[in-house]
Amino acid sequence: MRAAFKAILDAKQVLYLCPTTVLARQHYYTFKERFEKYGANVALMSRFVTPKRQRETLFKLKKGYIDVIIGTHRMLSEDIKFKDLGLLIVDEEQRFGVEHKEKIREIRTNVDTLTLSATPIPRTLQMSMMGLKDLSMIETPPMNRYPVQTYVVERHEALVKEAITRELARGGQVFYLYNRIKGIEGMVERLSKLVPEARILYAHGKMHRDNLERVLSDFIEHNADVLVSTTIIETGVDIPNTNTLVIHDADKLGLAQLYQIRGRVGRSDRIAYAYLLYDPHKPLNDEATKRLNAIQDFTALGSGFKIAMRDLSIRGAGDLLGQEQSGFIDSVGIELYMKLLEEAITGEPVEGAADLAPDEIFAPRHVDPAYVSKDEVRIEIHKRIGSVNSLADVNDLKDELTDRFGEIDTDLILYMYEKLFKKLASRIGVQKTIREAKNVTLMLSLEASQTVDGRRLFEVASDFFEPVRLNYLKGHVRIDLDISKSSAHWLYVADRFLDAYFRHPAQSVTMATV
Repeated sequence: MRAAFKAILDAKQVLYLCPTTVLARQHYYTFKERFEKYGANVALMSRFVTPKRQRETLFKLKKGYIDVIIGTHRMLSEDIKFKDLGLLIVDEEQRFGVEHKEKIREIRTNVDTLTLSATPIPRTLQMSMMGLKDLSMIETPPMNRYPVQTYVVERHEALVKEAITRELARGGQVFYLYNRIKGIEGMVERLSKLVPEARILYAHGKMHRDNLERVLSDFIEHNADVLVSTTIIETGVDIPNTNTLVIHDADKLGLAQLYQIRGRVGRSDRIAYAYLLYDPHKPLNDEATKRLNAIQDFTALGSGFKIAMRDLSIRGAGDLLGQEQSGFIDSVGIELYMKLLEEAITGEPVEGAADLAPDEIFAPRHVDPAYVSKDEVRIEIHKRIGSVNSLADVNDLKDELTDRFGEIDTDLILYMYEKLFKKLASRIGVQKTIREAKNVTLMLSLEASQTVDGRRLFEVASDFFEPVRLNYLKGHVRIDLDISKSSAHWLYVADRFLDAYFRHPAQSVTMATV
């Protein structure tokens, strides 16, 4: 919400993409309550919205009258047009398929993107491990939360009855997940006979929006004790009084799904229970057994990352740009892969000087499994590299890794230098980086050129260990670093210059007055 608010203050539009209508509806009311007091216009786009209202929303969105639009897959349609989209937020990213993500890639050209997931899919997690995506983890749970007590057991009516009656006895409510629309009413009848005192409702994705809203409202207001539903409750349902979950056929759900659904309970200061049931007369295959064992093993708060790592080991990483569940990028290295990809697209060899885009990959973003064997530790190293803010931070991290794992290879050091360079370049306002054999040019944007401290630039340039030329051309400040006689990599030279600039005592003179 803070990122969205910052985008609105910068006169940009925000798209908040959700996988389900229930989740979109919940976010809509939350954003509306928090943002409208500041004059921001928030809109909802899903099947709950009438066609007339959708047409009005599309018109206002195109004209720029809507600041935040929250929607489901409907927002990936061809008729969606923005005036000035600045931020894309994808909630529950693991719920969007490959085709949807291709649409998202079309949206996100020159748009800041934030993807959220409690359990990232293997492909996304692998991209984070290889450095293609920055990864940030929230590891602190809310206060007074307890781990969900999870049991993987054979399905028997006596167990189901005991689980429901025990929750009702303490004044709570129950989710019973039955993921088949065709037999859901029959499941309600069976539970009614099993627990006659329970008030039971059911919900699924094909219900009319008015009926679905009424059922959810009745359950939230505690006009019912048990909600029999499909996986529609997987995201967007926050009912603190519901602290028992029974999953009818847990072996038919994916690992990330099980974790997400289990997260629907235990959202208060009460101990919650999750019963993952499977048919006693049906043998479980190896993958189903691994999934159920994993969800039972990882019950601690904030276990989503560990669940995702286990999912990665079970399913494989997959191709970054395709639908296959096994790929080859890691075996050839991401730098070589990106060069091969660019050559295949352009038909020309990648060589010579080039104007590098802000998202250009300058160095291999790779932590060699031969150097660090555990996936969890490699992810931690990626996080540490992403947090460096100065050359001192880089040197400290290099010393730590050397002490823990031995001598660091050149690629990993360059990865650190690249991460630092992008941070410092963004901070000073570099719009374009031009790399040549004997020279590297940092061109500042027009806005940054007017606000950069010119005196500080000249003082740092005059004391620098390599020749530096400063130019002011057509409103742009250009910093030319001569690397013709340097034995160091250009990333290190650029980092050292920018780091010196930010460590130099500040002056009050801007470039425009020098």
